[in-house]
Amino acid sequence: MVEILREKIVSDEAWVGSEMQQTDTWIWHLTDEEKAEIDGALVNVKEAGATIPFGADIFPLPAFKLRLSAMIDSVLHGTGVALIRGISRDDYSDEDCQLLYWGLGVHIGHPVSQNGRGHLLGHVTDEGRDLSDPDARGYQTRNRLDFHCDQLPTDIIGLFCMRGAKSGGASYLVSAPAVYNALLTERPDLIDPLYEMFHVDWRGDHPDGGQPWYDMPMFSVADGKLSARFTNRAFIDSTMRYGDHLAPTDAQREALDVVQEIANRPELRLEMDFQEGDIQLINNLTVMHARQAYEDYDDPKLKRHLLRMWIGLPDSQRRPLSPLLDERYEFVRRGGIPKQAAA
Repeated sequence: MVEILREKIVSDEAWVGSEMQQTDTWIWHLTDEEKAEIDGALVNVKEAGATIPFGADIFPLPAFKLRLSAMIDSVLHGTGVALIRGISRDDYSDEDCQLLYWGLGVHIGHPVSQNGRGHLLGHVTDEGRDLSDPDARGYQTRNRLDFHCDQLPTDIIGLFCMRGAKSGGASYLVSAPAVYNALLTERPDLIDPLYEMFHVDWRGDHPDGGQPWYDMPMFSVADGKLSARFTNRAFIDSTMRYGDHLAPTDAQREALDVVQEIANRPELRLEMDFQEGDIQLINNLTVMHARQAYEDYDDPKLKRHLLRMWIGLPDSQRRPLSPLLDERYEFVRRGGIPKQAAA
């Protein structure tokens, strides 16, 4: 029998955006000493001639790793949100940023592949694609994105802002437990449909020879802890290209729409003032993220460009997950989305 939570969630995870916006407890400002240590670690990587993927030993952080652990603890057991601020983009080339960001990431956990191209360090930038293309993923477009969790139940999602857009592209976060609490109060009839299995399109990133869609609930519970797996609604709609039998039920579709309406309420969502050099870390099981559509520069060197990592953690640190997500998490254990032969 599926475990369903029917009580209000009272914890730091169930934060309200309007209250978070008034504090900076989730923003971690780097000290001069920490920036110097990170810079020294980058020098070490370059002197060693190391390339991505390299291990944490090549990027030594003897002092800063303790504070980084505190940040990760807040992501795993607190609000699920951490913004690291203080890295000056003027001091680093694009290549330096990639090495630096990777070096921090491998001190957090093990980055995994994000797509059928096998990218461990992803590039979130407009590739001229559109969500109307059933094989396009959101990070390849400049489209507005629904509130969602990233495709695999990877423990932590990290973004490094190399360059912002010409206009638009605001980043929004919302607490999935806070959305759940609103549903319990306003539309308890829509709770059960969200625990049912949804058919979700791989959008062209399915493993070679595998089924091009997968099944997953939007909410699930293990050991009393709620986990969210919401996906962009385009990923559910495009699954029907493989047959109308894969369509969501009317109740599921209404539930998805209501979740988006709740998540977009100004009092619930947190607007992230994402500046160049910022690193955003979020819990991919308790925090949903969204993005405004954006307009980009014509010059490719000025285009909006974020670096992304999906970071898995050892079992001892992980959030307990429902058996309904075991198949999805097995991809994380094995290194992420398998690289396709044609990639």
